[in-house]
Amino acid sequence: MSVEMHAQQSGLTTQLSHGPSGTAIHTVPPRDNGGDASSFSPTDLVGAALASCAITTMVLNARRENLLPLGDPKARVVKVMTATLPRRIAELTLQIDMPAGTKPEHRARLEEIARGCPVARSLHPDVKVPMTFVYPDP
Repeated sequence: MSVEMHAQQSGLTTQLSHGPSGTAIHTVPPRDNGGDASSFSPTDLVGAALASCAITTMVLNARRENLLPLGDPKARVVKVMTATLPRRIAELTLQIDMPAGTKPEHRARLEEIARGCPVARSLHPDVKVPMTFVYPDP
């Protein structure tokens, strides 16, 4: 399956459009790279994509494998860039807050699903991707 997307530059802002839906977002460089950090940077989108992919993949698979009720997990990602040139993402630390009611016997499978989401599998092996899962107290 292929998806066409478009990018149009205007100064330091890049307008991105998603072909199938027509949805548009934009990116700007971070302050440490000459931008104003008024929106996501391109590498921020990689971190956001990882968080979105991990929790979406968990929910989809929980439904398929009848691991419900899963509820609505939340994720927090912290992106760290390399200190030396060439610039690249060094680490994406992901914390997933699992919803109440997640059964203990399903935890290992759900964590495996999140760690194996398509974005995580697409990242270069040099990018560290520590994931932690936080379960509410019963």
